[in-house]
Amino acid sequence: MRDTFLRWLKFNAVGALGIGVQLALLLALKSGLHLNYLPATAVAVETAVVHNFLWHERYTWADRVQASWRHSLPRLLRFNLSTGGVSILGNLALMKVMVGLGHINYLAANGVAIAVCSLANFLVSDGLVFAHGAKGRSAALAARPK
Repeated sequence: MRDTFLRWLKFNAVGALGIGVQLALLLALKSGLHLNYLPATAVAVETAVVHNFLWHERYTWADRVQASWRHSLPRLLRFNLSTGGVSILGNLALMKVMVGLGHINYLAANGVAIAVCSLANFLVSDGLVFAHGAKGRSAALAARPK
């Protein structure tokens, strides 16, 4: 339980950095380049997803994974399809409702969307992408005769 709580704190620290990346890019794309808020949100979220993956692999779940291109690329794909999917679909749906229908400021709405998706992303990351034994399974698969 204590390990999960400490990992949750690390996850949120990385997430806080990712929020900065996401909001800064959303602001630049929407206000600076005048993109529509939905494509700008998708690009900003995907950038934050990749940013967060790199930190999670080297910090949040460093004890569970072997960071190498061979192991990291499939894990990045799983991360992108799972937590990235939750983030992008969740953010776009919530942004459409809050900004498109509710006329809430796009940055405030994006902050709410991030918070709503956070718990689901931690659970998916901990149980699927960076699961216990992932390091051992990856090493065993790599060592298996072909």
